Amino acid sequence: MLRNIFISLTLTSLVLNAYSIPELFDALKQNPNTILDEISVKKSQIEKDKVYATLYPKINLFAKYNHFSEPTGIVPVPPNTLTRMVKDPNVAQPFGKNVYGVGASFTMPLFVKSIYTLVKQTKMMNKSSQKNKQLNLLRNEALLVGTNATLQYLEALKKSLESKNHSLNETYKFIKIKVASGRAAESELYKIQDALNSVKINLNNIEITKQKAYSSVESLTSIRLDKPVDMEQISTYKEGDFQILEPLKLKSLALSYGVKAQKEKIYWPSLSSNGKYNKSNTDAYNNGESITEDYSQVGVTLSIPLLNMDNYARVDEAKIEAMKIKTQLDKESVSLKAQTNALKNSLNLIENSTFLYKKSVENKQKLLNIAKISFKNGRMSMEEYLRYEDELVAQEAKLYESFMLKWQTLMKLAVIYANDIEEIVR
Repeated sequence: MLRNIFISLTLTSLVLNAYSIPELFDALKQNPNTILDEISVKKSQIEKDKVYATLYPKINLFAKYNHFSEPTGIVPVPPNTLTRMVKDPNVAQPFGKNVYGVGASFTMPLFVKSIYTLVKQTKMMNKSSQKNKQLNLLRNEALLVGTNATLQYLEALKKSLESKNHSLNETYKFIKIKVASGRAAESELYKIQDALNSVKINLNNIEITKQKAYSSVESLTSIRLDKPVDMEQISTYKEGDFQILEPLKLKSLALSYGVKAQKEKIYWPSLSSNGKYNKSNTDAYNNGESITEDYSQVGVTLSIPLLNMDNYARVDEAKIEAMKIKTQLDKESVSLKAQTNALKNSLNLIENSTFLYKKSVENKQKLLNIAKISFKNGRMSMEEYLRYEDELVAQEAKLYESFMLKWQTLMKLAVIYANDIEEIVR
């Protein structure tokens, strides 16, 4: 019977569902959650670009108008030149009250140590976002496989209960004949009816749980299934480093760069360049003639930090944040090591239990067949017979549950080691 149930499940799944596991994985990649992770990666890339942008010069154009209460120079004039201008009133002197001007200016960092460290920080944060995106996709793929395994378990359990329902109905017909002929008490019918009602209640509960599982699949893929998808294990997990911790490791490294950058703002001098071109026009105050002059300026500035208490506070803040993530990483490492050992041991035990459950189900089926004959021949009570029916279904439920637990345990290990789930299941 067990073999027939699984053949029926597989054929039904293939007929009613036009989807395969790879197609569900493809649909998952278009899920809004996956797209949100891609947006997070782009955002971290922009943060990196913003830091790089500070290494480039800033260039501005300007136009201005100023009114002064006293004639003001529109261009620096050397004393000797100014003396010659004063001696000749016909020469327009570059001083006026209403001054118009246009020009351009630029600033550019030549060496700011903290900027280069911040570049390293943003690179690490970008890598952390990329790794987190990859792991979130793996987590959702694992959840998809685990949910489908739950659906397979529920479908198999449903088939088992339907088989029990059929068996009880056959027994009900037999008892009904015996009651009608006066060879059995009417209470025997009530016992069978009660057992049938329990089966129907369990079937209803299975349907409720299945709807929740279908909703979970739909929320991940936007696909509404009506039967579990057929899937096959083609390889197993591969051990290695705990890749699931990689985003946290990269973030911890990034924050250590952040601490270093804040310290560099305190102890390292910065070197920058700046320049300006200015062209101004005014009416000369000495003879009223319009005069236009231009001049330019280029300079280099060395800035040496002496005291800025705000920077010290920023260092302490960065240290606390880095320490927090480092402690969280240590905590996760210890917890994950214990969890992984438990999962590995559980996987071996589940596989062994599955083998034993198969043997037990075969035995329970044989015992039920014997019990049916004994009951019909009057050598067994109704209660004893029903107990054999219950025991078979209970043992089949444990067998189907072991299949489900194996899939779910395997998926958890695959995520921890960041294995390609599409290479494990198809």
